[in-house]
Amino acid sequence: MNMGKRRDDFDGYAVEVVLDEEGQWLAHFAERPEVSAFANTPERALAELRDGWAVVKAAYVADGQSVPLAPARKRYSGQFNVRIDRRIHQALAIEAARAGLTLNALVAQKLARAVYPEDAR
Repeated sequence: MNMGKRRDDFDGYAVEVVLDEEGQWLAHFAERPEVSAFANTPERALAELRDGWAVVKAAYVADGQSVPLAPARKRYSGQFNVRIDRRIHQALAIEAARAGLTLNALVAQKLARAVYPEDAR
């Protein structure tokens, strides 16, 4: 059971609720699985997670730290560096040249297809 629609209740973090092998409901942040709560019902697990998240946030503040921002709420530039094996780099560069694309354009296309396969044509 994915509770991603409840992001606003948890400062933008996506919440997953699953029934474990012992019959307990586990609610946790998809992006931070160490922030979690168990209960007998999914509703109670969410309530416990909400309470636990309040305690975690208070601890950050008490330590003089910022509360970590959920990935969904961060701003992204669209740029990042990736280190890969030089043979993969070479193969991608050759493929890009044959396709008449820049290496960046080719890699961006491949990443988009991997992240959004339903949009692949």
